[in-house]
Amino acid sequence: MNDVASHVIPAPAVALREAGLRVTRPRVAVLEALTAGPHSSADAVHERVQGQVGPVSRQAVYDVLHALTEVGLVRRILVGNVARYELDLHDNHHHLLCRGCGALADVPCAVGEAPCLVPSHDHGFAVEVADVLYSGLCPNCRAVEGRAEPHQHHGG
Repeated sequence: MNDVASHVIPAPAVALREAGLRVTRPRVAVLEALTAGPHSSADAVHERVQGQVGPVSRQAVYDVLHALTEVGLVRRILVGNVARYELDLHDNHHHLLCRGCGALADVPCAVGEAPCLVPSHDHGFAVEVADVLYSGLCPNCRAVEGRAEPHQHHGG
């Protein structure tokens, strides 16, 4: 269900150094966990990291996610009241959320280049990014609910 980004950092150690961070096993493991599982919760990242490097505290993973988000290597997406994380490719893509199973998929920017959407009143802000979360049912959940065709709303 990934239509936009590959979610891969080819050389995590190089990316960390270029971002001004020390290369540590937990940091590399978090980047690799997000490569393997984009749109992961912190708990899912913690599980993957423990499977890769052994015992690591949940707080250490939260700290790494925070540090990686601060330097722009990781993007935090708030879905309801749960944060999910993915590698930040700085491409201003958006997301589709299935309200049935919780699947999250990438979709291209709504219109043109970042921020791609401009508020009707910016209150003096210099808008850089527009985060859009579309919500609906994925094909599998629609099938389970017996809905053959998705509801399409075309503005006009």
